[in-house]
Amino acid sequence: MDFQKFYDGKAFDVYKYLGAHPEKDGGVTFRTFALNADKVAVLGEFNGWKDTFMSDEQRKGFFEITIPEAKVGQMYKYAVYSKLGRIEHCDPYGFGMELRPNFASIIRNLDEYYFSDEKWMKERTLNYDKPLNIYEMHLGSWKRNEADPNGWYKYDEIADDLIAYLKKYHFTHVEFMPLAEHPFDGSWGYQQTGFFAPTSRYGTAAQLKKLVDRLHNAGIGAIVDFVPAHFANDYYALKEYDGTELYEYPASDVSDSEWGTRNFIYARREVMSFMMSAANYWLAEYHFDGLRMDAISRVIYWMGDEKRGVNETSVDFLKQLNEGLHRLHPTAMLIAEDSTSYPGGTKPTWLGGLGFDYKWDLGWMNDTLDYFMKQSDERKSVPEKLTFSMFYFYNERHLLPLSHDEVVHGKKTIIDKIFGDYDMKFPQCRSLYLYMMMHPGKKLNFMGNEIAMFREWDETKEPDYFLLRYPIHDSFQKYFAELGRIYCEYPALYEMDYDPKGFRWVTINDNGKNLFGIERYDKTQKKNVIAIFNFSNTKQTYWLHPEKSGALMPILNTDWERFGGQTKELPPEAALLRADPSTGVEIELAPFGSILFEIK
Repeated sequence: MDFQKFYDGKAFDVYKYLGAHPEKDGGVTFRTFALNADKVAVLGEFNGWKDTFMSDEQRKGFFEITIPEAKVGQMYKYAVYSKLGRIEHCDPYGFGMELRPNFASIIRNLDEYYFSDEKWMKERTLNYDKPLNIYEMHLGSWKRNEADPNGWYKYDEIADDLIAYLKKYHFTHVEFMPLAEHPFDGSWGYQQTGFFAPTSRYGTAAQLKKLVDRLHNAGIGAIVDFVPAHFANDYYALKEYDGTELYEYPASDVSDSEWGTRNFIYARREVMSFMMSAANYWLAEYHFDGLRMDAISRVIYWMGDEKRGVNETSVDFLKQLNEGLHRLHPTAMLIAEDSTSYPGGTKPTWLGGLGFDYKWDLGWMNDTLDYFMKQSDERKSVPEKLTFSMFYFYNERHLLPLSHDEVVHGKKTIIDKIFGDYDMKFPQCRSLYLYMMMHPGKKLNFMGNEIAMFREWDETKEPDYFLLRYPIHDSFQKYFAELGRIYCEYPALYEMDYDPKGFRWVTINDNGKNLFGIERYDKTQKKNVIAIFNFSNTKQTYWLHPEKSGALMPILNTDWERFGGQTKELPPEAALLRADPSTGVEIELAPFGSILFEIK
């Protein structure tokens, strides 16, 4: 490790020095940074849990010792002596931890697993002009294991079923909610204690590597949630680690977050090096294809409040983090979950931006769901709920999310938000998802959306897969899968997401009739697509005048019988519609029905 880079907040490899590292000739070397501690001891299974004091002779604040008896797989803690007395801590740079409520770190050999994904890693890109269809999931509740007392499968045990499931729905990537160690199940991993430790709920570091490797060899990318704003408020972890606020702010009005956690202080350069190394760790050691960074608004603004102003040191951290990660991993996606309008989120740092590759479009999400919550007559007066996003869309490289945040805590699920009774919701939900696929921007859906689940997500229960025994839910999941297939097959739906030339409105609200039309273009202009949407509760006719003469071939009708609708599906050649700009063509749309055409 370059100590000067560590102190300057520019180090991305601190975990290779600090932490517990097995030696080639046997034994383990332990190192920790506790700048204001009086002394530090290591205790564990190798010394009968007795304090063995570490040396700090080489450098102020760095404590080190090599213990010949220590072995991979054994547990250990640090006892930090300071003005607060003697407090036992897990290792801030530990690569494993025991299951909550216990907190000992575990010695891991990061070289234990050998990846076989060279081809994937070599050919990997940021997917700007490729399909990016993300399945967001909570690993512990996606599928429950009756043989385990907590209901969890191990990382590698779930690989076969997960790969088959992702392929069934044509997801290109899976995004895992946080996998770093955390004490409270109900935090879903967002309140962390082990920033370098894959949670032991689902197994070891080697088992997680195997899962990612398996995904890559199946042609599926893997993204993981990364939490740079705050950490869990537990004394055994980072809180007042050396007897002082080493990782957090000293003032109570900014040290504690709204979630009861502690905010990282990026004015301390050692903390910058800590978190930059953690981010690099998940990409380098586990071959993750991207980081979805949580609560970026809390990093940009003091306490996430724009009225308090920009936190310049934290913004500087984000820029250095993203610039360094792009240098080390140029094809790994950096995705911001940012609800603010702070400019330049996806601009390169050398142009004054934050350097993210994608930013969640939470404005699109809120407006779209608000539109579908309204009854048909109310929608006539608010077409801007569907159109406003295109006024700002090209300011950033946006990603469209219907995530876990939209289906918890009394918010209702996606389908349950939609206006109307049970039967009315399904045709509208099918049209909603076609609109999502036609709108520029990469896509993300949380688990359960694909089966039109009505029960809000609960981290202790798996999705209601039994719903697929009901024809209307089974038909919906078939529609969802077909829509995913079409999205991946047609370059017009992804190739020019961030080029204004790839999109045009065909019609907007059509004189207050709740009729909308979108055309998407590919780079060759040979396989363009048009979708006409009827967001009203009555059957309607739309007269389409295409830009050029040709034929329209229906490739998806949300009202086809196989999807739970009323329209019989004709063979493609029998369903062709001839049209030219002068005469146009008449298109009939079922109530809440929409049709996607390929332009021949």
